Amino acid sequence: MLNNLFYLLKYSDLRYKIFFTFFFILIYRLGSHIPLFGVNLNELEKFFSSSQVLGFFDLFSGGNLSKLSIFSLGIIPYINASIIMQLLTIIFPKLKETSEEGEAGRKVLSQYTRYLTLFVALVQSIVLIFNFRNFVNTEISFVIFLFSSVVILVSGAIFIMWLGELITAYGIGNGSSLLIFIGIVSQMPFYFKNTFLLIKTGFSLFSVLFLFFVFLLIIFFIVQVQEAERKVPISYARKLMADKTYSMPSNFIPFKLIQGGVMPVIFSSALLQFPLIIFQYLFSDSKYSFFLNFYHYNSFFYNFFFCLLIFFFAYFYTAVTFNPSELSDNIKKQGGFIPGVRPGQNTIFYFEIIVSRLTFMGAFFLSFVAIIPILVANLTKVQTFMGLGGTAFLIMVGVALDLMKQVDVYIISKKYDGFLN
Repeated sequence: MLNNLFYLLKYSDLRYKIFFTFFFILIYRLGSHIPLFGVNLNELEKFFSSSQVLGFFDLFSGGNLSKLSIFSLGIIPYINASIIMQLLTIIFPKLKETSEEGEAGRKVLSQYTRYLTLFVALVQSIVLIFNFRNFVNTEISFVIFLFSSVVILVSGAIFIMWLGELITAYGIGNGSSLLIFIGIVSQMPFYFKNTFLLIKTGFSLFSVLFLFFVFLLIIFFIVQVQEAERKVPISYARKLMADKTYSMPSNFIPFKLIQGGVMPVIFSSALLQFPLIIFQYLFSDSKYSFFLNFYHYNSFFYNFFFCLLIFFFAYFYTAVTFNPSELSDNIKKQGGFIPGVRPGQNTIFYFEIIVSRLTFMGAFFLSFVAIIPILVANLTKVQTFMGLGGTAFLIMVGVALDLMKQVDVYIISKKYDGFLN
């Protein structure tokens, strides 16, 4: 850590990257405190405090949703658009061909994702305003409020998407993940404040300390699993050069236990909001209330679907990002082979088995971490951190580790350039 601080002072371009990242985050947080005009914020805050599911979604928006700020949609429209685009890439062959065209193809798909984000933001903003129409001041025309708010919310979602891309391009870390990370961290003081007030009322201190102990264990295991990898040894054939035989050094290919990182959890969390929106308009208030009795943050059905989605997106993300045929061909072209495995189809099958097993173990761990804080909170009766959950821990730890790795890689590359020069 001290070495990284030293290199932060040494390399001016690294300082600029970190400065730009903080500057963009500051803009994002300032916009989070600008509410839409004409909203009764006091009633809205009471409504959110009584709903665990909405509190969970508000956590990922960094508190924007409970304030109905200009950034209420957050980065969610962009994430949903990315999910839809990746699904379409598998369904439509032309999009798949475009994705395999290298950098040019990725730019085209990125542009399609931006257009789709605009459409998703438009739909979500209209649904959001209709959902919270009861919190609009009566002296304001709802038609005018609807039109102006939709324009502001869509513009805010596009602006946040742009901020995320700027952070990725000119700052440190992945912009979208970092904005979600900041949104979660910004809500932490409220959780600690509510917990402190709970203890002052005479609640069991042991239960609170036990919950914190479980949280520390979760963070420890997340770090261990995020860093875990399976190393597949690669050997190379001997080469004959100038009448001498040279042995090529052996190497290995690292396979991460969780191939998609926190993306399966983020995708799953984003999709879980759709049943709430759809059922609200398909059923009456009484039937919708009955639905909420079974589909809420700490219910069995909610977490069951959550785990299923995590498994689906873990395998889906791996299938999209990992190509065993291409990896096998690259090893073969370099004269490499896996000891005990025939090159070609056997190597491809070997990679598929390894990745499939790792993905299953990784998805199981993600599901376990996602639901264990809910179980412990119900056991200890400490509900002040109920909106946090294992999902937030996975995202916070995953993004923090990725950020540290990017800084380390940057410092190593600068050292290497200095050595060459």
